[in-house]
Amino acid sequence: MQLGFIGLGQLGKAIAGRLIDCGNRLLVWNRSPEKVEGLMKAQLLQSPAEVASAADIIHVCLFDSAGVLDVLTQEKGLLKGNIKGKIIIDHSTNHFKEVLAFHELCAQAGAQYLEAPVLGSVLPAHKGQLTVLISGDQATYDQVRPVLDQISAHMFYLGVPGQASKMKLINNLALGGFMAILGEAVAFAESVGIDKATVLDILDVGGGKSLVLSGKKEKMLNNDFSTHFSTSLIYKDLHCLQDLAYSEQRPLYTAAVTKEIFARAMAEGLGDLDFSAAYTVFKNQIKK
Repeated sequence: MQLGFIGLGQLGKAIAGRLIDCGNRLLVWNRSPEKVEGLMKAQLLQSPAEVASAADIIHVCLFDSAGVLDVLTQEKGLLKGNIKGKIIIDHSTNHFKEVLAFHELCAQAGAQYLEAPVLGSVLPAHKGQLTVLISGDQATYDQVRPVLDQISAHMFYLGVPGQASKMKLINNLALGGFMAILGEAVAFAESVGIDKATVLDILDVGGGKSLVLSGKKEKMLNNDFSTHFSTSLIYKDLHCLQDLAYSEQRPLYTAAVTKEIFARAMAEGLGDLDFSAAYTVFKNQIKK
């Protein structure tokens, strides 16, 4: 099957590269064409519609639901191409309500749409070690599973449209919460005179031991906040999570605090940096 790919941001490019490493040739489109550089065996096409017409399975990985809607419905969008009988796999982290419209729009055009948000960022994507959450038609999922196997270490089929998007938001509550706690713990330990490297080593075998610390330890140690998963993305996801809590009339206590920590990071101009830069919010506060 011919694969297409739309959305070559940090994560999208890593997933696309992994698919190429597994022997696939990709037909790609990105709003900024220069991002195709470095992707061997990737052919740049001129519009999403061209990708839809030429590929059998199209992966989409965009910043938010507004971007997905635009790629689907713009003048030369995916749904304006020869999309009938094709499969769209959407790795974007969507709003839990807006994603339902994507299932419907694709069905009306004769295409199959799968929500497939991923857990993990750039490094596990390069290694094919993402966790993929899937909602949508069971038979379609079974059909594309060999492709998803190439990028994932774990897959969870959640069935009902919207459930994968909800679970991704809930996962990111834990992700953001861990990062906020680690950032505050490290900055506070430094403020009482404990060496940062020592703090990180102790937390890594103590109460802070986690996938988050394993993935962000070197970044915090070296103040290297080059982006794997951006502050702006976690902030957007936590906002969508609060929308979900509001729709359910359920309080989310730690989610509210965590979101405001990343709101502060955004206010300090850290939106384009890795979300581990939240550490500097606490570090700067202590300095003041």
